[in-house]
Formats: sequence, C-alpha cells, structure tokens
Amino acid sequence: MKFLGSVFLGLILLFYSSENSLLEKIIEGRELRVATCYGLTTYYQSPKGKAGLEYELAKRFAQALGVELQIKVADNATDALQMVANHEVHFAAGLTVTKPRQSLVRFGPSYQEITQQLIYRRGSLHPPNNLANLTPYHQLNVIAGSHQIDILKALKKDYSQLTFKEVPNAMMPSDLIEQVFQKETQYALANSNEVAQMRRFHPELQVAFELPTPNQLAWAFPHSEKDNSLYMVSIQFFNELQRSGELEQLIERYYGHISENEDFDYVNIRTFHRNIEERLPLYRAYFETVAAEYHLDWRFLAAMGYQESKWNPRAVSHTGVRGLMMLTQSTAEEMGVKNRQDPFESIQGGTKYLVTIKNRLPKDIQEPDKTWFALAAYNVGLGHIRDVRQLAEELGDNPNRWVDVKKHLPKLTKPYWYNQTKYGYARGHEPVQFVTNIRRFYDILAMSNGEWRIANTKSEKDKSNS
Repeated sequence: MKFLGSVFLGLILLFYSSENSLLEKIIEGRELRVATCYGLTTYYQSPKGKAGLEYELAKRFAQALGVELQIKVADNATDALQMVANHEVHFAAGLTVTKPRQSLVRFGPSYQEITQQLIYRRGSLHPPNNLANLTPYHQLNVIAGSHQIDILKALKKDYSQLTFKEVPNAMMPSDLIEQVFQKETQYALANSNEVAQMRRFHPELQVAFELPTPNQLAWAFPHSEKDNSLYMVSIQFFNELQRSGELEQLIERYYGHISENEDFDYVNIRTFHRNIEERLPLYRAYFETVAAEYHLDWRFLAAMGYQESKWNPRAVSHTGVRGLMMLTQSTAEEMGVKNRQDPFESIQGGTKYLVTIKNRLPKDIQEPDKTWFALAAYNVGLGHIRDVRQLAEELGDNPNRWVDVKKHLPKLTKPYWYNQTKYGYARGHEPVQFVTNIRRFYDILAMSNGEWRIANTKSEKDKSNS
C-alpha cells in the first residue's frame, strides 16, 4: 500500500514540518506504537502467526508509513484509553465509540458496525426477550470500565428497572463470555462480533436479544489542537482501504465465515464438537501424515474431510461420490486412488486433487483467497469457477478476491447468467456454503482450546513490517 507515500503524505509533512509534527517524528523514529487488547476480534495467535482484524489494520498502516509496528497490549479498554491520553501510544485500535469516551480521545473514521447482545447459556429458564423484561432477577454482568457501562447508564433513563453488576475490569470480554458458558455468570452484555467469534467454540451460548442502536468501532487518538498530522493521514488511510475494497476483504477474512445470530446452526456445530472427540481420533494420524507431505495444516484437511463426509469413510452421495473426501470415480482414477473407501487413500487423493486445482489457478490470486477458490473448485468444478471469475470481472468486481466472486456464484443457478458462460448451470450456492463451513470447522479445530491466546507480554514489536 503505497498511497501514503504520494502527494497527500507529502502535503501533510510540508504543512507540519515547521513544527516538527508527530507524523514526522514517527517516520524519523521508524516506529508506530499502537495499543490494543488480546482477543479474537483484535489481536491473537493463529496457527500461521499473529492475527486479528485490528492487528492487520495497524500493520498495514505502519507499512504505509514505512515504519515498524509496536503493539502495546492493554489489559482492557480503560487502560488502552489511558495509554492514549498519556501519550504512551500514538493511538488505540478497536474501541467502541461512546459519548463519554469522546471527551477523552478523538476517534478516527468508523470501519466496522457492531451491536450489543444479551447472552446466556442454552437451557436457562425464562430468558428476557427485550429490555423491558430485563429485571434484577436476571443478574446481568458487565465489565467495569467497558463501553457497555456507558450504554446501560444511558438506557437506564428509559428503563428504570435496569440493573447490572460490574465485574473486575482485568477480565477480557472473552473471559466474561466464557463465564456465561461455564454457568458462573447468568447473563452478560457483549459485542456482537465477540459473541459470534466465541459461539463457534461454545455453541450452547444463546442470544436473548440485541440492543437496537448499533455501535461503531474506530481508532482512538489523543486530542490535539495543534498537531493533527497522524489523525489526518489515518483518515486518508481508511478512505483508501474503503476505495480499494481492501477493508471489505479484511472484514470478510475474519467474519465472512462466522454465523450471525439469525443463522447460527447449533445442531451442526454441537455435532462437530462431539465428532472431534468420537471420530477424529480414528483418522487424525492419516490427516497429519498427508498434510506433512503437502506442507499443509492437518486441521485444514480434517475440516475438509468433515464437510465432505462427517469423517465417515463409507459415505456415499446420491451422485455416486464416496469416501472420506467424497471423490468421484474419475477423480479417484486421476489421483491414483484404487479404493475410495480406504480412509488414507481418500485423504491422499483429495489432498492431491486440491493441490492440483490450486496450481491451476492464476498466480495473481493471493492467499488466503487462493485456498478459498481451490475449495470452491473442488466442490463445483474449476470450469464453473473460471466462469464466475469472468462474470465478476465483467460486472466490475475483482475476479481475484473471494469476497467479490462469492457474491456472483449463486447467479449460476439462473438462466440469464449461466447462458452467458462456457460451462453453464451450477448450484452456485453450494460452493459458497462449502467454503464457509470448512473455514468454520478449521477455526474450531485450530483454536478451540484457547490456543489463540498470545503469551503475556506487554509490548511486542512486529518485525514483519520492516
């Protein structure tokens, strides 16, 4: 992302150069200090390294400025705000905008909208379905110093019966959600994005209702009457992210495969968790062996296998595909599989086929999109993926981005669209759901035991930016 090295950045530096602006100091010092909290919505350890939407955004901003990113981990939002006010960091990432906070910091452009959800564990008696029904009997807990406190205090003007308990602010939002799952807390108010992330690992979590007024996430900068150089460049940064489609792509990467409340499939996710214990141990060694051969994550192959057959090597579909990886007869022969119902052969053949498809995709498709395209082709055929990529380009979208192409795949069910393509009709909804499910299953396998938590260090320099 080179746009900040263009005319705009030059003008900002020129305008503030006489006063040795903050932006100049950051560029000269080659370091951008950013506060954030640990969490699946912000900053965490994935199987491939550091990850999280806020981390990705901050990393791109540091790269655009040509400096290193230093993450300073805050225990909670209150501490992050204090770091900003004390000028310990240049800004804090991933904070919810509220009026009380606006008196403490200056928020940049909003880049994500969330809601507040009241959650409980499945099986609770008589959960409330709106604010009017929320009484002291329901024992609502919120984290002290959180933005939920500001929201509930404002709501109390209209709902006088509304009561809540503030729990210690050393707790992360994920910890409070975990307490609800463990039945240590009856009800909690949490961000919708955090709830969506955690429900994959704890499908028993339920949403009673959500507050009607949405909230915005933004970066928080110190108030300054004289030096707005960094703040102004951040506005340009988000404008460019929005214009280029990269912001939409990043949000899709972290949330595009996560069920929202209205389509959360409790039975499917709960069954998956049970089969992790009961069926996966029978085939895990096979997945690990094949994954090592192809330099892949075995959990990714296992997620594929579950989507295809529920880890049943004797599975057969009405179209004749069969085995743990559900191979057609022709594909099995092409990949050298003699017995499709042999689990090891099936995993070998399915993996080889996926890698073959991936190698046939254009080199300018970047990861992780390239993997999503390969999975979609595994499901519906490479010819249909080529058709829909061409269709997306003709309609003004980027054929190399999954977030764009997946919107057009369902068009292959409609004569108006598939008559314009080389390979014709396809059940275009199926590959979209196929990819989404595998991404969900993979995340659960990779991070269900809290493996996403980063070691507790308060300041971490990100060397990938230099």
